[in-house]
Amino acid sequence: MIIIDTDVLIEILDRKSEKGDAALKKIENTGEEVVITALNLHEIVYGLYKYGKGIIREIEQMETLGYTRDDALLSAKLELECERRGKKASRRDSMIAAIAINRNAKVFTFNKKHFQIFSNLSLL
Repeated sequence: MIIIDTDVLIEILDRKSEKGDAALKKIENTGEEVVITALNLHEIVYGLYKYGKGIIREIEQMETLGYTRDDALLSAKLELECERRGKKASRRDSMIAAIAINRNAKVFTFNKKHFQIFSNLSLL
């Protein structure tokens, strides 16, 4: 399973983006299930509403993983572990990392340095 981060999703939705086209091909070549999280859904829909574009049909149809109690427990632990190592982790990134780790999923992001700080997290 691959969780697509918001930055990758934005590029894919931009029909004129070569970076998005390359990302889509990379995802398709894995043959894995592709999902987003409720956190990514919030970010992308917020941006669409903000810029007057409305929800894009592909977004509505994507499988969306929720944020559970187990995810909350793990994300707090991940965030604190990073803090103790002197690495600043955003709360949103630690929440997405926890969702991925708890489901044995990979995160596909262009912001790799945001996610490389989390142990046990696989990146695409």
